[in-house]
Amino acid sequence: MSKYHALWEHIAKTPGPTLTLTFEEVEAMGGVPLDHSFLTYKKELAAYSWQVEKFSMKKRIVAFLKRQEPAASG
Repeated sequence: MSKYHALWEHIAKTPGPTLTLTFEEVEAMGGVPLDHSFLTYKKELAAYSWQVEKFSMKKRIVAFLKRQEPAASG
């Protein structure tokens, strides 16, 4: 299980199409310090239909975007 599993679960429950969190909020929700490995682990979010849209060291925020699933053809 990923060390960011708790964070991904929280984000997956977010009803809106976007979510912006401070580094401190990410750490509190994830239960682990935000470190460089986050940039590797962020690809796991695709399994939850979300992606990292922006990661700002200067502003200390992470913006998430709900992925649009392609329309079923038929």
